[in-house]
Amino acid sequence: MPEHYHPLNSLKDGHWFKLICGASFQHLPAVRNLTLAYTLAGADCIDVAADPAAVAAAKEALQVASELQAKTQNRRFGGTGLPLLMVSLNDGEDPHFRKAEFNPADCPADCWRPCEKICPAEAIVFQGASGGGFSGVIDKQCYGCGRCLPICPSQLIYTRSYVSAPAAIAPLILQSGADALEIHTQVGREADFARLWSSIAPWVDRLKLIAISCPDGDGLIDYLRTLYQIISPLPCPLIWQTDGRPMSGDIGIGTTRAAVKLGQKVLAAGLPGYVQLAGGTNDRTVSKLRACGLLLDGGKNLSVPPVQYIAGVAYGSYARVLLSPILEQLETMQTDRACAVPVAVPCGAAEVQTPRLTQLEAVPELLSEAVSLARSLVSQIKSY
Repeated sequence: MPEHYHPLNSLKDGHWFKLICGASFQHLPAVRNLTLAYTLAGADCIDVAADPAAVAAAKEALQVASELQAKTQNRRFGGTGLPLLMVSLNDGEDPHFRKAEFNPADCPADCWRPCEKICPAEAIVFQGASGGGFSGVIDKQCYGCGRCLPICPSQLIYTRSYVSAPAAIAPLILQSGADALEIHTQVGREADFARLWSSIAPWVDRLKLIAISCPDGDGLIDYLRTLYQIISPLPCPLIWQTDGRPMSGDIGIGTTRAAVKLGQKVLAAGLPGYVQLAGGTNDRTVSKLRACGLLLDGGKNLSVPPVQYIAGVAYGSYARVLLSPILEQLETMQTDRACAVPVAVPCGAAEVQTPRLTQLEAVPELLSEAVSLARSLVSQIKSY
């Protein structure tokens, strides 16, 4: 193993691991704690929403991880160091950039609320019937998977979509300090992509990595070649993220087949850059890649393009759900602790709610368990 870790070496060596917190996921305590656990487990890249608050939460976790590494001499996989911080952008309508919405007052009283049960982010709640609390979609927790849309018996749920604002790109790079950008696009959006790229191009020399994420479609390879012409020349490495079955990695083991199949298709095209899987990835993905002979063979010559191996895997919903029991336990513990602490309220003042303590490192046993679970996923690509 190299003495000095650098995330881009993982791309070259074919064991790149990326955590996708979610392009629309803005639950800041979860973003922070997921970042911390997966960083200590050896992730090479943390992908968060293009939201300064989400970036700040991730950066805070990276700082904590760095301090913990120094104290514990945690060497990660391949040496000490921190992952790249990536933000995701889109050039048009995209399922990763939307939020579910509905008016709970319109819901029939006898509805069995399948939307609440199916939501993997626990973003749909019904509290009004039992005490006047909030009911509906918790906006910051929803990441737009869409599983609630077809399951609503009354078809009352809709989505609110948004497109990345070009004016926000410079602050993300210059002020927030993002290391890398990922652009979500779809076949046929050449003009939209070029428009977004024109806003990125002036700042691209400050980035360490560019990724382009695209699902399959008719004319995919020709479309990707067109995108490469638009962004060339590029001063940093490029990743083609093959979005096999978006946001489905926690549904079942079969979802990884679409991710691997699309990765094979793009890899065979010989496009300049690295190919990284996403969309349906789970704990079966690496074994499937190994069975297909798509992981790096130590005898291959890395200096001869095009790259003929899958350079890495990005995990989104599966990685988040893997740690969700621990994060839920942490929230419960900290909420109980906050409720147990008396709060002095000045006479005549409004009631003050004690802030929740939601830092994973504040409970070492939970941090250790979270890192162990995260490492069980990271180690699959790292140990090969």
